[in-house]
Amino acid sequence: LEVENRESKGAMWHLRYPLADGVRTADGLDYLVVSTTRPETMLGDTGVAVNPKDPRYRDLIGQFVILPLVGRRIPIVGDEHADMTKGTGCVKITPAHDFNDYEVGKRHALPMINILTFYGDIRQDGEVFDTFGEASDVVSGEIPAPFRGLERFAARKEIVAEFDRLGLLVEVKAHDLMVPYGDRGGVVIEPMLTDQWYVRTTPLAKVALEAVEQGKIQFVPKQYENMYFSWMHDIQDWCISRQLWWGHRIPAWYDAEGRVYVGRSEIEVRQQHQLGDDVTLRQDDDVLDTWFSSGLWTFSTLGWPENTDALRTFHPTSVVVSGFDIIFFWIARMIMLTMHFIKDDNGKPQVPFKTVYITGLIRDEEGQKMSKSKGNVIDPLDMVDGISLADLVQKRTGNMMQPQLADKIRKRTEKQFPNGIARHGTDALRFTLAALASTGRDINWDMKRLEGYRNFCNKLWNASRFVLMNTEEQDCGFHGGDKVLSLADRWILAEFNQTVKAFREALDNYRFDLAAGILYEFTWNQFCDWYLELTKPVISGGSDAELRGTR
Repeated sequence: LEVENRESKGAMWHLRYPLADGVRTADGLDYLVVSTTRPETMLGDTGVAVNPKDPRYRDLIGQFVILPLVGRRIPIVGDEHADMTKGTGCVKITPAHDFNDYEVGKRHALPMINILTFYGDIRQDGEVFDTFGEASDVVSGEIPAPFRGLERFAARKEIVAEFDRLGLLVEVKAHDLMVPYGDRGGVVIEPMLTDQWYVRTTPLAKVALEAVEQGKIQFVPKQYENMYFSWMHDIQDWCISRQLWWGHRIPAWYDAEGRVYVGRSEIEVRQQHQLGDDVTLRQDDDVLDTWFSSGLWTFSTLGWPENTDALRTFHPTSVVVSGFDIIFFWIARMIMLTMHFIKDDNGKPQVPFKTVYITGLIRDEEGQKMSKSKGNVIDPLDMVDGISLADLVQKRTGNMMQPQLADKIRKRTEKQFPNGIARHGTDALRFTLAALASTGRDINWDMKRLEGYRNFCNKLWNASRFVLMNTEEQDCGFHGGDKVLSLADRWILAEFNQTVKAFREALDNYRFDLAAGILYEFTWNQFCDWYLELTKPVISGGSDAELRGTR
């Protein structure tokens, strides 16, 4: 969620890696050619992958290459990750700085060498870990002196130049690629190794999958079950630690030797492990992933871990409302954590809710996701109360992480809302949201729909005034007296009963858009445009019995 992938114009460098021990390829060459868009990462290479079915290289599996500039012997491994149809068919493997390479490294027990600092500079020496993440000396992490301390892109330039000087740069080709950027800082993100806390999700996911498969939890619309199943069948262990200044702090403490103690508090840790005051403990600086904290919501808000009256009364709840984009991040996590921690009277896992109602994601009128950085967010309160153009521009451009975008956002806002946003009222906004609540994934926000439903609310207000004006403190037949229903009266009652039936059916099926449309059609077209007009002759000149019936 915090990474934005942008299509960028880059380059593909083709580098020559010499084969070790006099070995040659099927074509008689004493080297392999690998391709990379990040040549600086070669300092952390610990292998070269070829496809085991590739006739050009399969006989080389188990042999070695000599990593240029570094001199490290690294193995040639056979792995399906290497695509015979792409490039040369040889892939350099840097487990510490690429997600795919990390998986290849795990499959072949390759060491991992972290070559970057947190500031994106080349380290003085690489940090070497085995495939389980433990510090290791199985290979040297030495980094050649000319590249130590260089900023990553400066190191790229120097490394390419050195390959060229040694005659190991085969060619450079223009290449379009997706580059990950931080959505706040706007800088290129580098995958790298760090110590983190994880939740083993496989056993949790099994129970959570069964709850939906067995119908204990139902998705509305039902097709979103497929999205849930897709995530859960391919679930990975969940990293729950974050390096932020806010959030629930990780309840773990370390002593001077690096031993880890987990507990609700430092006092509890000392009591459980019989640690005296002479033992210095330091709490982990990381905080829990927001989705972990919010995943505990259904029961932690009801007094858990105590078995409170509120927990017994209100858990599980009936319906939870969510957007499709956080089915995995929130809904799945709530199901997994609740069914792990909360059991019914028979000791069986209890579901957190019985129905998941999925709404569409409200986007701007162009279909773009609303975000502060794009300057296209519309505050619901501004549509309720109204806001001037000057205040709207200030709201959209103030305290920006990327202030260079402010002028562009200002111009767009002035074009879209030249007079600011008029006051529409709470009822109009609520009715608009209900009317737009289709079963689709996206809702493009339309101010004209809001204006239309504001007119509808005004229509309803005026109709109510007309009704009250002619019924308040009048004889409506509630205390006796003859009543005669006109043809119009009988017609509107029939229409009303059909409307109630259709409206109830729409609500029962969570079709709030249809329910809103049913109310709109009946109120505007039947009740206001026809019935109220047909009552005027009765009100102005009808008998007492006719008046009682119409009132």
